[in-house]
Amino acid sequence: MQSRCLLGLFLKEVDHGTTLLMVASYAGHIDCVRELVLQGADINLQRESGTTALFFAAQQGHNDVVRFLFGFGASTECRTKDGGTALLAASQYGHMPVVETLLKHGANIHDQLYDGATALFLAAQGGYLDVIRLLLSSGAKVNQPRQDGTAPLWIASQMGHSEVVRVMLLRGADRDAARNDGTTALLKAANKGYNDVIEELLKFSPTLGILKNGTSALHAAVLSGNIETVALLLEAGADPALRNKANELPAELTKNERILHLLRSKEGPGKNEFGSTLDR
Repeated sequence: MQSRCLLGLFLKEVDHGTTLLMVASYAGHIDCVRELVLQGADINLQRESGTTALFFAAQQGHNDVVRFLFGFGASTECRTKDGGTALLAASQYGHMPVVETLLKHGANIHDQLYDGATALFLAAQGGYLDVIRLLLSSGAKVNQPRQDGTAPLWIASQMGHSEVVRVMLLRGADRDAARNDGTTALLKAANKGYNDVIEELLKFSPTLGILKNGTSALHAAVLSGNIETVALLLEAGADPALRNKANELPAELTKNERILHLLRSKEGPGKNEFGSTLDR
């Protein structure tokens, strides 16, 4: 191991600015990392993409390497071309011990990729509940969206992470926060048929009516053919008589007889199957 590390000292770069220290850090070879650093390897050197040895160690979850690099002056402020940092990488892959180490060494919990994604957003996307709890307790903003308006709650709902959704709602996540396209967490969960997520959202009384994008969660559930989801939303009070921006009732979006039966069972008195008032 030592001889290979010493041989590598004569090769400053492997490819695209990748150093032997980066390779060793990525692979988690702590002995090689130690030898390279003691022989004078530049810890904070960045490859063409902006990544560093610390970034690679954090991305791969090698906490022993991360701790060692900090002992020799590794910086948490180096960014990749897309704005990535070691904290963002560790959060994206759910490496709880590494996230904890990075925060203890001054990593900025409000770091964002250039598209606006935060460490909390990336952890929510992956469903890493322990990382999410740590980030929230360390001051992460629960409602901080990406540039396209996607909030952590929205992405957790899209991915079906019901426990993450529950924790975020309890920590103050906006149940009705909409993306720039007008979709909400409930609408996305309804579209996907994630009933566990929907049940958590319904505990916080989200909007069941027509959204800014001109449709409703019930329309989305019907269109996707999710029978149990349709039943869940109707039981929560979703109105089958509401029309979307195309002037369509939920019942006009399906030929599924079971769904149509559910919708009819929730129609008010004096309404026909298309939501029109009957003559008396």
